Order: sequence, then C-alpha cells, then structure tokens
Amino acid sequence: MLRIAVPNKGSLSGPAAEMLHEAGYRQRKDSKELVLVDADNSVEFFFLRPRDIAIYVGSGRLDIGVTGRDLLLDSGAEAEEVLALGFAGSTFRFAGPVGTAKDVQGLQGLRIATSYPGLVRRHLADHGVEASVTRLDGAVETAIQLGVADVIADVVETGTTLRNAGLEVFGDPILESDAVVVRPRGAGEDPRVEQFLRRLQGVLVARRYVMMDYDIRAERVGDAVALTPGLESPTVSPLHSEGWVAVRSMVLRKEAQRIMDDLWAIGARAILVTNIHACRL
Repeated sequence: MLRIAVPNKGSLSGPAAEMLHEAGYRQRKDSKELVLVDADNSVEFFFLRPRDIAIYVGSGRLDIGVTGRDLLLDSGAEAEEVLALGFAGSTFRFAGPVGTAKDVQGLQGLRIATSYPGLVRRHLADHGVEASVTRLDGAVETAIQLGVADVIADVVETGTTLRNAGLEVFGDPILESDAVVVRPRGAGEDPRVEQFLRRLQGVLVARRYVMMDYDIRAERVGDAVALTPGLESPTVSPLHSEGWVAVRSMVLRKEAQRIMDDLWAIGARAILVTNIHACRL
C-alpha cells in the first residue's frame, strides 16, 4: 500500500485535498482524522504538519508527500521535488529599513530574522555571505523594531505589511515557492508512485485546458486547425450537411474566449467549450 503524507492544516491543506479528490482518491470528512486508508486505490494517507512532511518522506518512512517547496528546502531533509502542483504560491524576499542594503552581498555581517532559517542560510551560503540567522515563528516584521535583527526574510505578497512597518524589500527573490510532490532522494522506480503522479498530472492538465467543439466549412479547416492545433492534432469529422465538418480540440482555458472570437471571424459556428474533468496524455 502506498503511504502518502498530506498537509493537515494551513494554506496547503484545502487545495491539496481538492486535487487529490479530483484525482479519484478518497479524502477525510473529519479534520481530526490523522490517518485515512483508501482501500480501493491501495493508498494510506497520513495527515501531518506541512513543515514535517519532507522530514518523514526523506527518512523513508513514507513513500511520497505533498508540501511546499519552501518547507522542503528549509527542512534540509533527504527528499526531492518530483512534481510542482501550481497552488499555494509565495515569494520570499529580504526586507529592512529603507537603505539597509541593495542586494544579498549587503547582508554581510548583519542579523537576519526569519521563520525559514535553513532556506535563508542556504541562500546566503550560495552567495558567499556570512550573517547571523535567527529563527522566529509567526510574523517577523517587529524583529527589527525590537532590536532582534537588522533585516528580515519573509513571504512577500503585496508588500503592504512591510511598508506599514517602515520596511522595504531589496535584492532578488530568495525563492519562488508553491506546493510540490516530494519523494525520498534517489528513490528507485515504483509503479505505484508513477500512477499517483500520472493522476495528479491529469488533474493539472484538466485544469489548464478545455475541450472546444465547433462546425466549419471544409475549405476553412486549415485556418481553423491553425487556431486550434490541440496537443497532437484535432479530431475532424464530416457532418451530414455537405461541405461542413466538426472539429474537436483541446485549447488552453485562458485563451478560450479569444480563440472563439477568431474562429467565429473565419466562419466557425456552434462553438462549444466544455470542462475536462480528468485525462491521461
């Protein structure tokens, strides 16, 4: 039975549960449930603190896990990313009083407060910078005001909270993070894991694409196919009305409205767009 670690709470929990449900896996109904057996799919889910997941997976106690890229790198665990899931995105940046530094080199010898010391130390080491890193849980904006640090490293969304605290971001982002699937580093091939990954990849594709159907005159098929090439090629079928064909193709969801306009302009009619709930490519 495949043993999978999933987030018990936080911003990763809800989206992860939704994706796993879309992939056909049973999910818990009670948030107090910490272990769930999905016998139909031969999977056992363990609901853990997101920060601990990479450690359990890296130890080999669990086969695979869903956590944040930031938490994976911060943990230093013997686990590696095998699939990005595209939700719970965040950006990590340095921030300090106006004029503190312009880039990471300006942090030499300073005190840095963060909730992700492993991640920050790795980043500093990669740039040959020596600085004191202190771990603080929760909001770190007040660390400078209280004299604990000269600079902070934290998640930055709009930057409003930092500006309100009299701080500014500087330098390049430390990390662009989102939810990822992790496995023990160097783990060999496992058909059960490959099946799990295919299911999640199918959900990712289904979320990005829609199915588009339309009718068009046969002499305009070439123009239409140029607009809707599909992943390999579209399906083209003759209609009962002579000189007309039906076309079916996958298109990017974000481009669907523009493509419909372009198809209409070249004579396509009965243009329909439907969601894709699951797929294997």
